[in-house]
Amino acid sequence: MPDRSNPVATQLANIETRTGRSLAQLAALVQASGLTRHGEIRDMLKRDLGMGHGDANLVVHHVLQSDGASAAAGKGQDEVLDEIYSGAKAALRPIHDAVMAAIAGLGDFEIAPKKGYVSLRRNKQFAMVGPATNGRVDLGLNLKDLAGTARLEAQKPGGMCQFKVKLTTPAEVDGELLAWIRRAYDAAG
Repeated sequence: MPDRSNPVATQLANIETRTGRSLAQLAALVQASGLTRHGEIRDMLKRDLGMGHGDANLVVHHVLQSDGASAAAGKGQDEVLDEIYSGAKAALRPIHDAVMAAIAGLGDFEIAPKKGYVSLRRNKQFAMVGPATNGRVDLGLNLKDLAGTARLEAQKPGGMCQFKVKLTTPAEVDGELLAWIRRAYDAAG
């Protein structure tokens, strides 16, 4: 039985069931195709196996180990953050640290480092934080039943987060932002 606390493992198990092929067989199919580009492999899986976009995309990431979790595997959280906030983005680290300090007071949660951001989870993801440009950190929030504002930007349905807040200074980590984070945190519990 799949581990329901790990949505990626659950989705991979469901893909095996839907396709009738193991992950090893799917990997062999990808390798035998001779394709190397993510989009080409994804499109081949969709075309040849009738997979949905999300399933095909996940299989490609799994086979190529190109997902954010694989990129961060074996590295400590500090090492991942040092990589994320390096070079031109180094000046953004105080914004990230201010967000994390504010969230730390809410209670227990998991920090899952990815290639270019960190995912914050309880029973499910409630936020993600990382640099979007050389001058801005984006805080994605999973919130429901809330209207967007100029600051709390609604995102397209089906994305990783329903809302995004653009942060350019640590001072923007204020009471209003913390209230939105608290709401997302509570809903993810």
